[in-house]
Amino acid sequence: MTRALALAAEAAAAGEIPVGAVVLSATGEILGTGRNDREETTDPTGHAEVVAMRAAARAIGSWNLQDTTLVVTMEPCVMCAGTVLQARVSRVVFGAWDDKAGAAGSVYDVVRDRRLPVRAEVVGGVRADDAVALLQDFFRGRR
Repeated sequence: MTRALALAAEAAAAGEIPVGAVVLSATGEILGTGRNDREETTDPTGHAEVVAMRAAARAIGSWNLQDTTLVVTMEPCVMCAGTVLQARVSRVVFGAWDDKAGAAGSVYDVVRDRRLPVRAEVVGGVRADDAVALLQDFFRGRR
């Protein structure tokens, strides 16, 4: 989570919403990293989670990220949760809960929906205070 928080701070410095993500192998090796870059790239899918999963897939040469863990500073949205399932990520660890658009247990629970053929383990609230502080500082500066 330390690396993901650093990436979130980089995003904030670039004028992006401060969210950072890291994909880890089963042994804890970093396979991919990402931060929000939607404004910079004009890409609506430029969320930290998607950027990190793309990098991890390139690194291993496969879209299938089974047995990996996605660590992200904020609870994934519906798009990112769907990407987690499509990529077969086994575990999602996140910091701040997203009470407006979260899809890993707060508003929706896409990643653990038993109606779907694939699910991921979820661990929420890891270093949540640090992640929330980054978000609050960013939005305070915009108001």
